[in-house]
Amino acid sequence: MQPYVPPPEEIDEIQVKAPKYIPLKDHDTPVKVLFTGYLCTVAVGYLFAIIQILFTHGMADGKFGLSVDDIVYSYYGNRSGTVLETKLNGSMKDNASDQERFDIIQWVRDGADKDDYIDNGIQKIVENKCVMCHNKDASGLPDLSKFDNVKALSAEDTGATFASLTRISHIHLFGISFIFMFVGIIFSFAETTQTRIKCIAIGMPYVFLIADILSWWLTKIHPMFAMLVIIAGMGMGASFVYMWVVSLLEMWLYKPVFVSGLGIHYLQWRDNVKSETVGKIADYLFNLVRKFHPIYVMQKSWEIALPLLKNLWDFLLSKIKK
Repeated sequence: MQPYVPPPEEIDEIQVKAPKYIPLKDHDTPVKVLFTGYLCTVAVGYLFAIIQILFTHGMADGKFGLSVDDIVYSYYGNRSGTVLETKLNGSMKDNASDQERFDIIQWVRDGADKDDYIDNGIQKIVENKCVMCHNKDASGLPDLSKFDNVKALSAEDTGATFASLTRISHIHLFGISFIFMFVGIIFSFAETTQTRIKCIAIGMPYVFLIADILSWWLTKIHPMFAMLVIIAGMGMGASFVYMWVVSLLEMWLYKPVFVSGLGIHYLQWRDNVKSETVGKIADYLFNLVRKFHPIYVMQKSWEIALPLLKNLWDFLLSKIKK
């Protein structure tokens, strides 16, 4: 028996009635829990990534907090000093006393001689304060239990090596793109955001991710590109926060009365109101409440942020061209 195949007019009618996607608010509760668990876990991971940046790159100039100098020292290097001096005055500053740091820096400036390394007590300082982390078992860190590795760090500070940039670039491109892919998939089910803004929010992280990786290499070549690193990071963060907040609000706090437009429920009630005065008061209160709803606020904030980001990008390009 042949299966029933509906005629073309019935197929067209079915396609018209079928929704393009299931909105977040209409997903089953287990799916909402799955999406929420992922979004919350990724948000915590994002937070720890920011903290890690503050304690590594953010301490490159010896001061807590990420600045342009931190970016320059991390990728271009501090060409006026050596790697050891930059580290001891930057991210490693709290790992040794002032006198110990002074002794090591003085040894470096005196030529980093092997005999002085032992006689002046530099070896003992390194073994007590550095080797606990910088040893043969530490992945990605120089083994400072060997003198040759310590000697190599007494050379001019030229920032990150091309080998290390290659390694972290492909890790970030693969890892972060997967994170934003799943966040973007969840956000794509949102219905309170215009399609144009939704496309921009989903696509922005990938543009800024590539700009972020590219800016590392450009800063390695010239320090003027350091600001691009910060701008790209801010762009990724803004996109993530917007998609994260809207997705969670729509899943758990969505109310049809608060979406763009007058709202179906409100319209049904408003049609039955006979008093013109009561209707005007109700309209005023409804619009007032709707403007303070988190989803509405996020939409308006995003619309304001987009031209600001564009102006910032144009300003950066004009500086680079000079």
